[in-house]
Amino acid sequence: MQVDLGLNAVIVAVTEEVPRILTVPRSRKPESVEDALPFGPLEPEKDRTLDRGLRRWVREQTGLELGYVEQLYTFGDRLRDPWETRGGPRVVSVAYLALVREVSVRRDARWRDWYEFFPWEDWRSGRPEAIDRFVAPALAAWAASAPDAPTRQERRQRADIVFGLGGVGWDGERVLERYELLYEAYLVPEAWRDREETGGAMEERLPSPRQRPELLPGRPMALDHRRILATALGRLRGKLKYRPVVFELLPPTFTLLQLQRVVEALAGVRLHKQNFRRLVENAGLVEGTGRQDAQTGGRPAELFGFRREVLRERPAPGVGLPGVRRG
Repeated sequence: MQVDLGLNAVIVAVTEEVPRILTVPRSRKPESVEDALPFGPLEPEKDRTLDRGLRRWVREQTGLELGYVEQLYTFGDRLRDPWETRGGPRVVSVAYLALVREVSVRRDARWRDWYEFFPWEDWRSGRPEAIDRFVAPALAAWAASAPDAPTRQERRQRADIVFGLGGVGWDGERVLERYELLYEAYLVPEAWRDREETGGAMEERLPSPRQRPELLPGRPMALDHRRILATALGRLRGKLKYRPVVFELLPPTFTLLQLQRVVEALAGVRLHKQNFRRLVENAGLVEGTGRQDAQTGGRPAELFGFRREVLRERPAPGVGLPGVRRG
């Protein structure tokens, strides 16, 4: 069997407290266009490294020059591209996470709020309505439909753990587990689409439900790109605790409130203002510039910059999530 190697890019920016993902259109059928992550094949004769290949075709597709890039994961499940069922190659994609500041891109590329794809992940205004109104009832029905008591119990436990139900605490990093559970329960459009496009060949991975449930809110994506996006979101939330990646999304100088709002946008939670400021200052992550930001709309706030010396001083210089406020 032929195997094709491709590259995917999860390109993240935060603009006015909105975490944004760069998407491109992908035509599944002439009448159907889906959001996709920027993607392209590796060209061995042209691309000396995977990283350079990624940067080249992202530039060609979107006009965007990438800065910070890190390899995320390799996705190679059988039938992840339905063309494989019709004699096409097995497609293996190496996904990358890129952090940028939002800029204008080519007309066919588009920045989207990543919470359009995962509305249950944004807790900044309190517990998302989508969980109690849609997710919890749907998962309860899925658990109850299991053929035997042990499976019903196992399904209920998984739902409680990954979605923070039944008194279990919410873990913001379990983004992929939440999406995978909804996919398995046939509660997202991609599960039905994949089953239909592969002519039932997905049955070993997706046991068919007895009846079609009401699908949950959340914008679908082409192929397994929402799974890739969920992987990136969980990875980024985890890295906030031990790497100063958030500063890649900020201008050279910023106020501490701007820094806090970017962290909150990524983490999906509100933080205690004084605890957050105390942590970043005591940890040596930032240093004052002696200048003021007069555009805050009130009392001028001091401008800070990322203190790069912290990379030599501490093994894990992240901002953490101090004093999470549940609302």
